[in-house]
Amino acid sequence: MKTMNAGGMAESPESAGQHGDAIRFAVGVCSLGAVLVAQSGRGVCAILLGDEPEALRRELQERFPAAGLIGGDAAVERLAARVAAFVEAPHAGLDLPLDIRGTAFQMRVWAVLRQIPPGRRLSYSEVAERVGAPQAVRAVARACAANALALAIPCHRVVRRDGGLSGYRWGVERKRALLERERA
Repeated sequence: MKTMNAGGMAESPESAGQHGDAIRFAVGVCSLGAVLVAQSGRGVCAILLGDEPEALRRELQERFPAAGLIGGDAAVERLAARVAAFVEAPHAGLDLPLDIRGTAFQMRVWAVLRQIPPGRRLSYSEVAERVGAPQAVRAVARACAANALALAIPCHRVVRRDGGLSGYRWGVERKRALLERERA
């Protein structure tokens, strides 16, 4: 997979942190379960949600197999606390320096998702139209599933055309809870 920076420019594997760069991480707890926040030298590169902190750490290692993972970093622990607070009060906003990694298409989809305000939803087909690929609804769904930056790239705000909830990488119940909090 080609790695792209937040501006959409291709990066070399070395600058993308795929060859042994250090990634600092911390695990926090929120009402949705465990939340892992990881930061490279460029910014937050992963926000993962789950039930078991150790499973989230393994997922992080699988995503960045050549990186050295460093747990318990105080600065990243503060970021994890900010993310956990955002889960409880989503209208407060979540402004983090991000290290977004993905294909050119994923980056276009994620840029659209970042424009969806809290409390609003778009369908997969609406996202496909906004990225200029109206027939690419399934590709949009795959891009949502590949998102490693839960909440910062709000794929939970994408729903079926009829407004119903469909799959969410971190569980449909978490998606429902996030959407309900944003509506409040």
